[in-house]
Amino acid sequence: MSMKNSKFIFVIGGVMSGVGKGIAAASIGRILQGKGLSVTAIKIDPYLNVDAGTMNPVEHGEVFVTEDGDETDQDLGNYERFLDVNIHRDNYMTTGRVYQTVINRERNLEYGGKCVEAVPHITEEIINRIKRATKKAKADVTLIEIGGTVGEYQNTLFLESARLMHLKSPEDVLFVLVTFLPIPSKIGEMKTKPTQMAAKALNSYGIQSDFILCRASVPVDAPRKQKIATFCNVHKEDIISAPDVESVYDIPVNFEKEGLGDKILTKFGMKTGPKDLVEWRKFIAKTKKIKKKVKVGIVGKYFETGDFILPDSYISVIESIKYGATYNNAKAEIDWINSDIYEGDKKKLKELSNYDCLIVPGGFGSRGVEGKIMAIGYARENKIPYLGLCYGMQLAAIEFVRNVCGKKDAHTEEIDPETKNPVIHIMPDQAEKLAKKQYGNTMRLGAYPCKLKKNSMSAELYGKSKIPERHRHRYEFNNKYRDLVEKNGLVIAGTSPDNKLVEIIELPKDVHPFFVGVQFHPEFKSRPLNPHPLFVGLIKAAVEKN
Repeated sequence: MSMKNSKFIFVIGGVMSGVGKGIAAASIGRILQGKGLSVTAIKIDPYLNVDAGTMNPVEHGEVFVTEDGDETDQDLGNYERFLDVNIHRDNYMTTGRVYQTVINRERNLEYGGKCVEAVPHITEEIINRIKRATKKAKADVTLIEIGGTVGEYQNTLFLESARLMHLKSPEDVLFVLVTFLPIPSKIGEMKTKPTQMAAKALNSYGIQSDFILCRASVPVDAPRKQKIATFCNVHKEDIISAPDVESVYDIPVNFEKEGLGDKILTKFGMKTGPKDLVEWRKFIAKTKKIKKKVKVGIVGKYFETGDFILPDSYISVIESIKYGATYNNAKAEIDWINSDIYEGDKKKLKELSNYDCLIVPGGFGSRGVEGKIMAIGYARENKIPYLGLCYGMQLAAIEFVRNVCGKKDAHTEEIDPETKNPVIHIMPDQAEKLAKKQYGNTMRLGAYPCKLKKNSMSAELYGKSKIPERHRHRYEFNNKYRDLVEKNGLVIAGTSPDNKLVEIIELPKDVHPFFVGVQFHPEFKSRPLNPHPLFVGLIKAAVEKN
């Protein structure tokens, strides 16, 4: 389909944030893919941050890194996992990013001395970004998720841009409102008024919903659908029930039960197609039949906020574990382990023997580091399958140098800049950037090639000699310690093509069933129908241990 005929679907939230706009957008995209269309997805964040890289993961969730090195919202991860395609930096937009571009353009006199205003200049930039991402992806349909909710003034210009696109080409633009229908426990009745108010708020921007996706703990019944249709000016058949489900991967199938895909194509004046989610349905069916369980412990620190646990900080890791488990005909039971608890009581390490495998994911800072190192040592000594991701690889190297090579003061310069044994040190270009306080979007980011050592466990898992993986780090393994660790049995299983950067460390199979640390983030490339080989290998070892 040419750019002239490309279609656009805006997904907008109502009532409250966190109702699942990203998953809804990804699910719609998967359905349309199944009907033979090329689909891409865009996330708009209303923040003044230029990207997600400087946001606290406890507050904002995981920072998802794209193949071309952008630090983005976690919903781009949802898009990649559901659509099984790479999403690029053009598909991520923030208020800060848009304003920065327009201001730079104004400073360069590219507006010819005109007064630069929010309308039309900001809205033009937003629309241009949407169309550029669509063109780059050669997409028949582009889904655009606007973060937050319709009532937030931060979203005004994004909604105005959407209205202008619809005004210019109404046959090419649809609006999907995702709302929440509460069932107050003392009332016991599903209430539609919040949805009505959200639809009314959207109308105030000059936008009429084409579909309303009704999130609720249970399916929305016919009387509620009729009421929403009447007061929101939407056809009853376009009120789509979106109840809580056991797995987010059930959502595309649930939507198709109500014929959402064909309804969208009909509104676009496009030929409807068959319900073609064959492989997706097979994946879902497989997950529901599995009885075998594997217990996975994730040792980290980005978990707690008050009385609540926030697994979104590691959502890609969680999903990758699930895919690896499903591939091995197992269901993962994941526990969050706060590494702080081991620093005051070594005896508590024994609880780790209850797990079939352990993961130390990426992270930054000193809190809980010694506890993580202790947990890694326990996994190594007790032959518990272990996978270290980025920081988890660096700390595994430190643990090995301390406790196998005998250098007890080994550390990372990130935590102890004065350490006499800097097993992990800062990359030279990163030291220069930090000295200048250049923090935003300056890490080693995006996909880089990795050369695998022949006959290593990693090469066996990948089935290749060279692979691309995504990075997000400032520190690296210090090559001065390569000879030392290799003499003591640690395998340098992956390096940069020029052999200058250590990318993968592992222990031989005859020493440990699975002990692998990687400098990169394999979780960003794992998908339901294409699980990442490292997670497949980890869970395989865990199942065999079990």
